[in-house]
Amino acid sequence: MPYRSQIDASPPREAKLFRNNKSQAVRIPADFELPGERVLIHREGSRLIIEPVPSKRLSAVLAELEPLPAEDAFPDVDSTLLPVRDLNL
Repeated sequence: MPYRSQIDASPPREAKLFRNNKSQAVRIPADFELPGERVLIHREGSRLIIEPVPSKRLSAVLAELEPLPAEDAFPDVDSTLLPVRDLNL
């Protein structure tokens, strides 16, 4: 089921709690499905808030990258190549 981009107010529903190894888990009904494979979770008083992890924009990912090293840090690849041969067509 696709995720609704707008947050619609909906009446509360009961959901099942269960154990998954040593963690408590909640079975989320299909009409409350979230996109992706990960969520953010936090408390607000006695409420537990679960929301989708926001996707990063490409510009944000590129901004986090380390700069490449200076040109002299790259090995001289041409010294390992075989000599060029002329082709007769």
